[in-house]
Amino acid sequence: MTSRTSLPSWQKLTAHAEEMKQQHMVDLFAKDSERFSKYSIDTSQFLFDYSKNVMSDETHALLLNLAKECDVEAWREKMFTGERINKTENRSVLHTALRNHSSTPTIVDGKNISEGVQKALNHVKAFSDKVRNGEWLGYSGKRITDVVSIGVGGSNLGPQMVTEALNEYANDEIQVHYVSNVDGTQVANVLRELTPETTLFIVSSKTFTTSETMTNATTAMQWLVASSFNKSAIAKHFVAVSSNKEKATAFGIEEENIFDMWDWVGGRFSLWSTIGLPIAIYLGFDYFVELLEGASEMDYHFCNTPLESNAPVIMALLSVWNTTFLGSQSQVILPYDQSLHMLPAYLQQAEMESNGKSTSWDGKQISYTTVPALWGEIGINGQHAFYQYLHQGNTIVPADFIGSVESLIPVDNHHDILMSNFFAQTQALMQGVTEAQVREELTAKGMPTEEIDKVAPHKVHKGNRPSNTILMQKLTPKALGSLVALYEHKIFVQGILLQICSFDQWGVELGKGLANNIHAELTDNKISEHHDSSTKGLMTFYKKNQIS
Repeated sequence: MTSRTSLPSWQKLTAHAEEMKQQHMVDLFAKDSERFSKYSIDTSQFLFDYSKNVMSDETHALLLNLAKECDVEAWREKMFTGERINKTENRSVLHTALRNHSSTPTIVDGKNISEGVQKALNHVKAFSDKVRNGEWLGYSGKRITDVVSIGVGGSNLGPQMVTEALNEYANDEIQVHYVSNVDGTQVANVLRELTPETTLFIVSSKTFTTSETMTNATTAMQWLVASSFNKSAIAKHFVAVSSNKEKATAFGIEEENIFDMWDWVGGRFSLWSTIGLPIAIYLGFDYFVELLEGASEMDYHFCNTPLESNAPVIMALLSVWNTTFLGSQSQVILPYDQSLHMLPAYLQQAEMESNGKSTSWDGKQISYTTVPALWGEIGINGQHAFYQYLHQGNTIVPADFIGSVESLIPVDNHHDILMSNFFAQTQALMQGVTEAQVREELTAKGMPTEEIDKVAPHKVHKGNRPSNTILMQKLTPKALGSLVALYEHKIFVQGILLQICSFDQWGVELGKGLANNIHAELTDNKISEHHDSSTKGLMTFYKKNQIS
């Protein structure tokens, strides 16, 4: 298998990167009055501006050549048609089939999986309608007022991010809560505020064996049974999203209340599936469908738009350019919308669990940097926390700014102030402030020369800090669906460019296995001699200082 580093476009980009490190975006903008129109894409749901990156027309052309030499279009076709591109687990990758609204079926191993997807959607609709309409009753005959979603990772982050982002579209008749942490504090705090008779639990686990999820589910079940004095209450208050019907029914969940999952949907790409049941219950099935439609629109854009104006492809190319060629080590996600406060955490999992790897498709070690460390925060909060570092730190951190033309809750003048900061920060990161400009400003203010000499170096901002800007009209279910799908496809293309498998997570599995063994040792009070001295010493200290 040919290494990516041997591709002509890769080698040209390596040399070109050294040239571009000497360029400043201020000069690039000054030379090209059409830069914004050339380097922005208007999709059906948002405007994507990538002009504030350290790139020229030559960079753009070389990056597109890289995409072509990596056969991005062919790999895209493989994914959408169900080829088993998840080679390490021999699985198809078909989260896109969950929102496929075309009349063309998706065939995998000779079977039309679209039929199963539609059946599962019908199940979600029927059940969510029942709960929302007050037809689903608890063990004492009362309607459900609270839903607790128990899961971890993709089974939790996706639905929680969406329900919190689209909170303004809910009618508040049913509240949704999330439990993911095996730390008992979280489940205790959630249950403390609820009434067993009116609470429904959704246990989301593909295998129904995930340690954290099943520990929390068992605690919730014991809480319910202690109130109802009858295990039969489980059937009225627990449903499952799982492919392991045997274990779910053994838990006490009736088979008709088990929602199907498939091995061709990875957890971090699963909110479009039955994992989205909490979304459908909280927002209503119609809004859930709008979310799917928004993602489907981005799928269409991704599949049918030429590479040079294809938003996910350009995002992926820029990520590889900034990280692998220009040397950035992290990237920051900055939503200027309070409703999107969980988006950085969601994207953190989606990208870093997918592409945070160092082994190529052929099992060889990769010599280049793959993906950056993702982090982020609501933009305004970040401005008063870590933007100092973004503007004047020694390391350059590319940023994604995400905002909306319209506010979900218009409050006099607030949105204009918010968006003034949004536009100002991308400009400031790009332009910076030279020492000459600082001195001119301070002189105009009448500051003595000796004082200017002291303070001027501290007020210099080098600028040339890259950013992308995503500007929605308004945060709607469709817009959010399209936004999430944009990042999903970016991650896929990123993996192809970097020649890594984006759809396994062996780094997660290693820790799980070790934790299971250690848990058995802690329970049996028999700490193995095979541990390193640090792990053994920590476990011994923990057991010695436990309160019986």
